[in-house]
Amino acid sequence: MENATLKLRGMSCASCAKNIEDAIASVPGVSECIVNFGAEQATVEYDSRTTDLDAIQEAVKAAGYSAYPLQKQNLMVGEDDAEKKYRLRESRNLVQKVTVGGIISTALVIGSLPMMTGLHLPFIPLWLHNPWVQLILTTPVQFWCGYSFYINTWKALKRHAATMDTLIALGTSAAYFYSLFPTLLPSFFINQGLTPDVYYETAAIVITLILLGRLFENRARGQTSEAIRKLIGLQAKTARLIRNGREIDVPIEEVIIGDVILVRPGEKISVDGEVIEGASTIDEAMVTGESLPVKKQPGDEVIGATINKTGSFKFRATRVGSDTVLAQIVQLVQQAQGSKAPIQRLADKVTGWFVPVVIAIALLTFIIWFNFTGNVTLALIPTIGVLIIACPCALGLATPTSVMVGTGKGAENGILIKGAESLELAHKIQTIVLDKTGTITQGKATVTDFVTANGTVNGNEMKLIQLTASVERNSEHPLAEAVVRYAQSQEVELADVREFEAITGNGVQGIVTKHLVQIGTQRWMEELDIETQALQHDKERLEYLGKTAIWIAVDGKIQGLMGISDAIKPTSVQAIRALQKLGLEVVMLTGDNRRTAEAIAREVGIKRVLAEVRPDQKAATVEKLQSEGKIVAMVGDGINDAPALAQADVGMAIGTGTDVAIAASDITLISGDLLSIVTAIQLSRATIRNIRQNLFFAFIYNVAGIPIAAGILFPIFGWLLNPIIAGAAMAFSSVSVVTNALRLRKFKAKAVV
Repeated sequence: MENATLKLRGMSCASCAKNIEDAIASVPGVSECIVNFGAEQATVEYDSRTTDLDAIQEAVKAAGYSAYPLQKQNLMVGEDDAEKKYRLRESRNLVQKVTVGGIISTALVIGSLPMMTGLHLPFIPLWLHNPWVQLILTTPVQFWCGYSFYINTWKALKRHAATMDTLIALGTSAAYFYSLFPTLLPSFFINQGLTPDVYYETAAIVITLILLGRLFENRARGQTSEAIRKLIGLQAKTARLIRNGREIDVPIEEVIIGDVILVRPGEKISVDGEVIEGASTIDEAMVTGESLPVKKQPGDEVIGATINKTGSFKFRATRVGSDTVLAQIVQLVQQAQGSKAPIQRLADKVTGWFVPVVIAIALLTFIIWFNFTGNVTLALIPTIGVLIIACPCALGLATPTSVMVGTGKGAENGILIKGAESLELAHKIQTIVLDKTGTITQGKATVTDFVTANGTVNGNEMKLIQLTASVERNSEHPLAEAVVRYAQSQEVELADVREFEAITGNGVQGIVTKHLVQIGTQRWMEELDIETQALQHDKERLEYLGKTAIWIAVDGKIQGLMGISDAIKPTSVQAIRALQKLGLEVVMLTGDNRRTAEAIAREVGIKRVLAEVRPDQKAATVEKLQSEGKIVAMVGDGINDAPALAQADVGMAIGTGTDVAIAASDITLISGDLLSIVTAIQLSRATIRNIRQNLFFAFIYNVAGIPIAAGILFPIFGWLLNPIIAGAAMAFSSVSVVTNALRLRKFKAKAVV
């Protein structure tokens, strides 16, 4: 299966998005299609053996719209020139039409004041009230300013569909062509006892107001992508390379993997890499959300777009172009902004039948009014009002605009949300499971105690360290790294290992200088029938202190015990307390023995501990929590956490962890700070609250607006809604929804006390 993102052009409302979605979905080989009206994008999954992008683009074209694929290699340059020119042209076109329409509409309103008020107003030129003058003035507004409404209506009719443009074209055309009859045949109306009134100003003002609303809407929607533009703007424009002993400045696009780059104080780091010379502190806040500068020295990784604060250093480029951390962040944010939240499904269902139902209501309104009054004018006004006031745009924009702003705001805070579904689900979390090592703790364990079976001081101690560290060097486990670092600190030279084997959840073993060395848990030692009684007291002492005890057996006999401690992250206690105050149950999951796990849990304030859980059991443990009827989030950082992250309702990966864990997660916390979890949940709740406000407003607007426009209040108050007011209400309903979504840009994580 292939995935592609298409940029769409020509959409005017949520019904257009539904039409495009149906058109793409009908292409053989397309398995999934999501059209995001707010982002003006389509995300398509298709079988390249059956179809291709050309066929999908043709389907969009046949539906009356246009599309072109977004290229990943252009990810970090923002909109391409063609798209910028298109947007500029569209904006200028709207400004021109609104200006012309506004001037003419003002003249028409002035000319219609005597008819509206029933008064003779001497300051108004009589010629402005002349129907022929009003016809001449209105015609360019109707057919030039309103040209797009007619074109889009015609395209929709050819597909046996209808959109918001259909409603506007019908409503304004009714006002225009009805006015044409008393202009051409005034005597006919007079002979019938009717006043030959005209409503040219209604058609002109409605078109102008709708175009003005669309101009405001487009500008407001452009602000929802501000996070993307900010991220792209973070990258450096040039890099100072060292080639052949010389320093040269080159555009960032020319940097290749392996280049050595010099960075001076105050400069931006151009691409991702590894420090090879020098030391400094780096401000990574713009990428990770981490407020404090991070110390860097040889061997440490640096991230492109971050800022060097103090010293100068050299680093070797390891990731460039679309492979950099910043580029991947931009890609993930774009992917999330183009996705569709489950809460939007109801709005999608409504927009599917919205326009046909509105047309039916308008026809029914005309029939009822004409039957009761026999007056075409009285029947026409509410009919036009119904057509004009109905607005599927507000429904279509309610969810995607909030999602776009919410996911962008997450990226600004170092939280990468892969999709709208994850963003929505995060606010429902009831239980959050935290892996211990690398999540609650630093993930950089240190050997603090070393006990041998014959006492802590004996001649074989260095030999035992050598045997242990030589085997552990072949393991990727954080505890193994601690053992190797301990051996290096003791200046012990490591030996070659044969027949190395890692036994999942138990330990490791291998042959070193003809000795079988086995290192692992007490449970494994007991399974191997190795006696552990001699060091049992030491083991209990270490575990009581919250340290992990690993057993060392040589040739089937216990020879030693190592106590390893992993420091708790500075913000873990604060974050866990905040999560609990948000009403969440916090659970610690670890493969450590229960005593060690409970010691750590006591220190950080966690009451429920799931200890001695092997990596292959973590997913099943999460599933068991889900079987209790809970919405479960899992937070982890290692390869062995990936199945559990995938199993959880919401998987959160620590950004400092492995690529596998990040790939399996729904949300990535770039900085590794657990306070980011609190921020992510607060952001989810704020976004869903914003979406609900938008949907409520959109539904109430249409539920109340359409009956009022149809004249439901006339029998009580003797009042009909002027189509001009209906047009203004429709035009600004979408703007209000987008404006409400933009309030999320002010989101700040609240301190939970």
